[in-house]
Amino acid sequence: MSGRTASDAASDADSDTEPVITEAEEPADEVSDARRARWIASGTGSLLCLAGLAAALLRLTGSAPALVPAAYALGAAVCALAAVLGSRGRTRRALWLLIVGTMVMALGDQFD
Repeated sequence: MSGRTASDAASDADSDTEPVITEAEEPADEVSDARRARWIASGTGSLLCLAGLAAALLRLTGSAPALVPAAYALGAAVCALAAVLGSRGRTRRALWLLIVGTMVMALGDQFD
């Protein structure tokens, strides 16, 4: 007899095995997250662009100073650029441009 029992053999077998490595996030999830970010950036940019253009046209027909519709139009143009960048995958830059465009429109509203 060698003096080894079945439980000793089982514990040796457990110590010789390599740890189980679980797979990280699948690439398909990363692709869908990136696609969702592109859609959100381009959709938000388009929506803000249309809102800025509508506000510029409304202020242009009213008695507001010329700086107000110009600020709305400039903010709308910046948001349109953000929509284009967002659709091309530059979502971080698109986010910052959306913020800047909205701030320009808000600044134009302060002059009203």
